[in-house]
Amino acid sequence: MLVLTRKANQSIMIGDDIEVSILSVLGEKVRIGITAPRDVPVFRKEVFLEIQAENLEAAGTAREATE
Repeated sequence: MLVLTRKANQSIMIGDDIEVSILSVLGEKVRIGITAPRDVPVFRKEVFLEIQAENLEAAGTAREATE
């Protein structure tokens, strides 16, 4: 894991076309902005994990239906 320190109004680049900007820091909350191509999905981790779980469940249901 790469750990970086950034201040408000600073950014990091991921590859050539993904920019993560620090918009503000208020106490323990950090607001970030992400600029990425439309074909790159960007999710909060808890949403991403929920989507994965639903996809696994759907795949299992589809497999059972074909058997």
